[in-house]
Amino acid sequence: MEIHELVIEMKLLERRLTLYEEKYGVLSEDFYAALMSGKLARYDEFDETRADFSRWKGIYETWSRRKQTYASQLRQRELSETLRFQPAY
Repeated sequence: MEIHELVIEMKLLERRLTLYEEKYGVLSEDFYAALMSGKLARYDEFDETRADFSRWKGIYETWSRRKQTYASQLRQRELSETLRFQPAY
């Protein structure tokens, strides 16, 4: 996946993450850390939160993988080679 495609996908994923962040009042990074450490286990008994948390976790993990790929690709190139610049005529 090209860098510009990664950026587009990450922004789309961020929009989806924002919906959960606004609904539950915490940032995705904090939610994920709490979920992975077992601090949210009591919410498993509720269908809505269990479904939301499952989707939120998946979206966050996908976003995180894309971000790692983006960073890796960016380290291998000069930023000036990566910019998608189109001059205005």
